[in-house]
Amino acid sequence: MKNTLVIDLDRCSGCDSCVAACKMENQMNLGVVRNHVSAVGPVGTFPDIEMYWLPMQCQQCENPGCIEVCPTGASYRDEETGIVLVNAEDCIGCESCLTGCPYGVRQLNPKTNTIEKCTLCFQRKNDENWVPACVHNCCCGARTFGDLDDPNSEAAKVVAAAGENAHYLFDPADLHPTTVYILSEKTAKWQEEPVEVTRYEKK
Repeated sequence: MKNTLVIDLDRCSGCDSCVAACKMENQMNLGVVRNHVSAVGPVGTFPDIEMYWLPMQCQQCENPGCIEVCPTGASYRDEETGIVLVNAEDCIGCESCLTGCPYGVRQLNPKTNTIEKCTLCFQRKNDENWVPACVHNCCCGARTFGDLDDPNSEAAKVVAAAGENAHYLFDPADLHPTTVYILSEKTAKWQEEPVEVTRYEKK
């Protein structure tokens, strides 16, 4: 089972609705986030300049480095859903998993001294139509959630329809991130390797 997000960057407007929805759903402390949206670019030479918005959260890797380096077993994969999670009771706040994740999507909550990350709203897993809050509240309809191993899931259908426009983050450590980003060249060219990413503070 490969439950993950599919994010259509042709539709993403960088509005941060996903960030706000995540904070509300998970009742996070001030200054703590489990996802963020950055600008990739601009790249190119005027007047041929391109930029796109890149939402970032746990990539639900097939070979998660965070689990491999965790000394207590606090970082683990749920056997039923395949989702990478953190058991707060076993977490000692050592931040080893931060070094095992090249995507910078984990952080230490200073009030609890435990690591927090996107869980794909695992607490909703028993809901009849389980979707993460970021998917439900995306005002552009850019997000889809589902099992990529199930060809009948909406997520798998979206990826299949995207064809060569389906992309994954740069993976130098062979972690095999499963989050799929859809970007067509009508919007911008996908940057295969990391380029300058800008975090804009929303006023």
